[in-house]
Amino acid sequence: MRMLIRYFFRGLRLVLAPFMMISEKLSTPQAVKRSPEEQAKVDEACNSLALYQFRTCPFCIKVRKEMARLGLTIEKRDAQLDPDHKKALQEGGGRVKVPCLKIAHDDGREEWLYESDEINRWLHQQFG
Repeated sequence: MRMLIRYFFRGLRLVLAPFMMISEKLSTPQAVKRSPEEQAKVDEACNSLALYQFRTCPFCIKVRKEMARLGLTIEKRDAQLDPDHKKALQEGGGRVKVPCLKIAHDDGREEWLYESDEINRWLHQQFG
């Protein structure tokens, strides 16, 4: 029975994935306007960030929309399709759960921030 439920939800995700991707493209907000100098500073700050995500995860889509709204160029790492990213997420963050924002601090310390609302709150505090 458990196997049947698993295959049902996998099939459902396959059917809904294209609609979720189209919906994301159509509803992604415009980025905030910044001067070239300000945007360069933001881009530099984003070099220390990486978002571990799945393409069709609704919570990941929520974070990507906030990134677009804030005009952030954060590296996206697909932990579903890339085994190296999945392994890094497991080893660094302690669990394979997305979305997860990896924050590399200047002192060499790494912070792994889970939960879309927390990630969006942190992004808004830093770049909003």
